[in-house]
Amino acid sequence: MEGGAMVLADGGVVCIDEFDKMREDDRVAIHEAMEQQTISIAKAGITTTLNSRCSVLAAANSVFGRWDDTKGEQNIDFMPTILSRFDMIFIIKDEHDENRDITLAKHIMKVHMTAGQEIDVASDGELPLPIIKKYINYCRTRCGPRLTHEAGEKLKNRYVLMRNGSKEDGEKKLNIPITVRQLEAVIRIAESLAKMQLEPFAIDSHVTEALRLFQVSTLHATMSGSLAGAEGFTSDEDHEILSRIEKQLRRRFAIGTQVSELNIVQDFLRQVTNQDESSYRMSPHIGCS
Repeated sequence: MEGGAMVLADGGVVCIDEFDKMREDDRVAIHEAMEQQTISIAKAGITTTLNSRCSVLAAANSVFGRWDDTKGEQNIDFMPTILSRFDMIFIIKDEHDENRDITLAKHIMKVHMTAGQEIDVASDGELPLPIIKKYINYCRTRCGPRLTHEAGEKLKNRYVLMRNGSKEDGEKKLNIPITVRQLEAVIRIAESLAKMQLEPFAIDSHVTEALRLFQVSTLHATMSGSLAGAEGFTSDEDHEILSRIEKQLRRRFAIGTQVSELNIVQDFLRQVTNQDESSYRMSPHIGCS
């Protein structure tokens, strides 16, 4: 009996590439490892539990190979049971940026031109990689921060607020899909931020930054697809309106075509105007002799 990748990574980090290509059996087995930090084995008369106290860094491709904004939630082929076990989820799009492409191309060429040579990578304020590795190892082994009472109260209030919705500027915000798992994720992020600064406690500023990171990662990823996929994010009336708008857009414009926002708005305004004129012609003229 031999331990797999998550057992061998006990106390460290396991990196999984092509996460979307995993077999269904492996996806089910990873549930316990990410939730309980253990892996149960019952094989050949042996029943045991192995520790897998590790962090998981996974990367996956979208269903179409590249993120398609017109497909919405169809880009992601994962069950909520596995997605909810990750602290943060980032959507990385292959957007064309000339400056970024030039920088990336220069870096790749430099790696190949200087293969096997000692390079001083510490420039423009950057720290050498060995020093960063030592610092991270020191933080992990010597620092174990916990939430302060004030930070815990702030996180509790924010959790209740996000669960129940709030009123800002007179508009009611509906429930945001957040559960106890996400609450624990925010706590881990806040404690890790304090650990990076070698602080004994995670204070208010760490909780604020953890909530910001959670907002720009997981919640942004949840709302990038169809809003119907975010439980409680829209009411039935809003969902009906959004569905009608989506059907109308698909009928008027072919998928994959590029249309300016101004043209879409003008097209909808023309339709509304034509409908109003038709209703006026069909309505009886009240008060006429």
